[in-house]
Amino acid sequence: MTGTPRHFLNIDDFTYDELRGMLDVAVELKARLHKGDRPLLLKDKSLAMIFERQSTRTRVSFDVGMRQLGGETIILTGQEMQLSREETLEDTARVMSRYVDAIMIRILSHADLLELAGASSVPVINGLTRRGHPCQVMADLMTFEEHRGSIRGANVAWVGDSNNVLHSWVNAAELFGCTLTIAVPEEYWPEKDLMDDIRKAGSAVRLIEDPDEAVTGADLVLTDTWVSMGDTDAAERRRVLKPYRVDTNLMARAKADALFMHCLPAHRGDEVTDEVLDGPQSVVFDEAENRLHAQKAILCWAFGIETV
Repeated sequence: MTGTPRHFLNIDDFTYDELRGMLDVAVELKARLHKGDRPLLLKDKSLAMIFERQSTRTRVSFDVGMRQLGGETIILTGQEMQLSREETLEDTARVMSRYVDAIMIRILSHADLLELAGASSVPVINGLTRRGHPCQVMADLMTFEEHRGSIRGANVAWVGDSNNVLHSWVNAAELFGCTLTIAVPEEYWPEKDLMDDIRKAGSAVRLIEDPDEAVTGADLVLTDTWVSMGDTDAAERRRVLKPYRVDTNLMARAKADALFMHCLPAHRGDEVTDEVLDGPQSVVFDEAENRLHAQKAILCWAFGIETV
């Protein structure tokens, strides 16, 4: 690949039209797959997948997605690489760029992601950092629109902790024209980078503490695990966030046809009850499947394929 690599790092790096184009490709690829049609758009391309921490959905969906497009994958962990012996990210990126056609990395430090991408001459895709989870939110958008049509004008509620998925949703709300109301306890109020983006989003995003108020009249209710990778205060988090559990009483405040989403894995009984997670409003497994299709579209875009 020649020229500037097409990295996929943050939702707010893109215009609405660019992201809409990727979603349109995802929808088309999903429809074709369900008909038994697997266009080998990335035949002979290779994707290196680097994981700092454990992964189920990101690992499997990227692996299967790349193979369905005709490409190949290499799965690596930090402990398997010379990164564990303090080889720099810059040197790693330069070497990997000579071997593979693209890199997907799941790493907690967003600064490390940016450093890797800055030195890479092949596309780098953000599989998750503490700052954002853009692949997940692309799948979320796709899932909502499958069930309810355009998300423009929809009322979206986030209840619980302020984290990377929320950060990507803040960026998406502004671009896609929906309203996002965030209910977070004061103890876990967003950190500076996220707070700056909330302010930047203006009327598209509202930050409050009351989960009942946030969910009232919502078209979509979102939550995520209260204890993320690297957190060391699990017991305190569960105590503070207990009033933010999504149960049937909280969902009853949303619209009657509201959807419930969770990026998984879920800690049943903590941030969400079984009745909601397994209930008729939950689309969490459609959402999980759509990681596959959304990421296939992102891979195609990274390789310059914008229509299929």
